[in-house]
Amino acid sequence: MTDTRSALLDALDDGPVDGPALADRLGVSRAAVWKQVEGLREAGWGIESTDDGYRVADVPEFGGAAVAYGLDAPFEIEFHDSIGSTNERARELADEGREDVAVVADEQTAGRGRLDRGWRGPSGGIYTSLLLRPDVPPAHSPVYTLAAAVAVTRAAREAGVDARIKWPNDVLVSRAEPEVPLAAGGEPANENQSDSSDDLLVPAAGEARGGQKLCGILTEMEGEADRVAWLIVGIGINANVGAGVLPDGATSLLAERGEPVDRRTFTQRLLETFDELRSDPESILDAWREHAATLGQRVRVATPGGDVVGEAVDVEFPGALVVETDDGERERVTAGDCEHLRPI
Repeated sequence: MTDTRSALLDALDDGPVDGPALADRLGVSRAAVWKQVEGLREAGWGIESTDDGYRVADVPEFGGAAVAYGLDAPFEIEFHDSIGSTNERARELADEGREDVAVVADEQTAGRGRLDRGWRGPSGGIYTSLLLRPDVPPAHSPVYTLAAAVAVTRAAREAGVDARIKWPNDVLVSRAEPEVPLAAGGEPANENQSDSSDDLLVPAAGEARGGQKLCGILTEMEGEADRVAWLIVGIGINANVGAGVLPDGATSLLAERGEPVDRRTFTQRLLETFDELRSDPESILDAWREHAATLGQRVRVATPGGDVVGEAVDVEFPGALVVETDDGERERVTAGDCEHLRPI
């Protein structure tokens, strides 16, 4: 979208503006204003001509200008119909010295998850990478990952989807746990049951993650010992993605709602909530706790130093999980793969 067309939309954001006023504001002729209005109409914008001037009556469902229109957060939107990786593009922008840019795409063909796992984002999703330059030490960077998880979860719940967060950053939709058959006397029917407590634990609801995955988040950073140079928070949301193209264990807003979600509104709420949270990092933990699926659960966290098993009792700044083990000790886990467990 041209700068003139973007400026025209900005001018119309507050209500009807007549042609002469638009021409003066944009520094172009009235004929040029009309040409830009026609171009917007061809691009799917509902621009009406009223007695008071031009007004925006309808906004496209998705796209860079659509997300930027009415956005109450200081992010520049760079939109792509299809891109290999929004994180890769954000790193290019970081090298150019940019900041507060949201790279947004309808489709992502070569994304990456944790541990360099592949992440393909089919058309219909919301794939965005936020390029930030927070004035914080690198050790504080995990809190921005938590903020992104909260922002996605709040937007999903506003859209009618009961999303929760599994530590640290998976946004899930839980499924009802299957009933466990009971033997005589009310004990679980299991001929091979062992006395070992580890053998009496399985992933909750039969899934290591504790629910169907709605969104994944990957944060990357570059900096010195005492200061972050840039931070990229990559967010991949299964929005209007049909069940037939979702991987096993995943769900989408479409699948949960039974109808498409307004991706423009969802993306705006995500960016606005994230911006609100990052302005007060100390508030992020309370917001994360409010939507956590992990706290109060019995968990197994695979860490480089071995498995940590126990009850997840809290999260501490900048995002460490506190696990109370069976011997009463509290372990602070800063990184690892977390499973929700339940007794067999």
